[in-house]
Amino acid sequence: MEHRARKRFGQNFLHDPRIIQGIVSAIHPKPEDHLVEIGPGMGALTGPLLDSGARLDVVELDRDLIPILHKTLGSPANLQIHQHDALKFDFCQLAEPGQSLRVIGNLPYNISTPLIFHLLDQAHCIRDMHFMLQKEVVDRLAAGPGCGDYGRLGIMVQTRCEVEQLFTVPPGSFHPAPKVDSAIVRLTPWQTPPHAIQDPAIFAKLVSQAFMQRRKTLRNNLKGLIDAAALETLGIDPGRRPETLSIEEFARIANHLA
Repeated sequence: MEHRARKRFGQNFLHDPRIIQGIVSAIHPKPEDHLVEIGPGMGALTGPLLDSGARLDVVELDRDLIPILHKTLGSPANLQIHQHDALKFDFCQLAEPGQSLRVIGNLPYNISTPLIFHLLDQAHCIRDMHFMLQKEVVDRLAAGPGCGDYGRLGIMVQTRCEVEQLFTVPPGSFHPAPKVDSAIVRLTPWQTPPHAIQDPAIFAKLVSQAFMQRRKTLRNNLKGLIDAAALETLGIDPGRRPETLSIEEFARIANHLA
């Protein structure tokens, strides 16, 4: 059964055995785990995950891939296939009481950010997530203050989970080969967040407004939200640029506004 990768689904199928083994080793699945794979494609990673003995649910949007998965994988008792849009899928419905999910996915570049936020909204039932993403997205997720990649995406994700860059994946590991490098990242939702944020909506608005124009200072970007004098009382120089602030400092401002 042949399947032509579909651009509208952002399909790039992983085929490199070395990379597949590296991902499985990073996940280190155990028989007692409950795994969820998003976008299994042709099942290159799905088979090795099943071999661990763990329970595995897969969520695949492309209905034409479902018979290929059945043919490739057979009908093992520990596999359940869901033909569904991951952006609209209720992942927590899969978790048994007292159990957390381990989520894995080679995410299409065009939906990776909204899908991560969709999953973080369900983080109470998720133990960890291992994703293949465009390398520049992983760089942004993991970046710290003072780095050119540091910005809204990394701040919003790091307030909700620990971010670990694992390894880079070259284009030749996929078919068709993408035009950019990919990377594997591990996201682990915080049990106790490192920064207390009183009102997440205010925090999100603050960070978004702060980075509207990266080259401008906080004094300019935060006009209408907080004035320079108030920033100074919080120990923050209003002449600084947003990418120099730590998450703790953004939290300090947001909690003052709350």
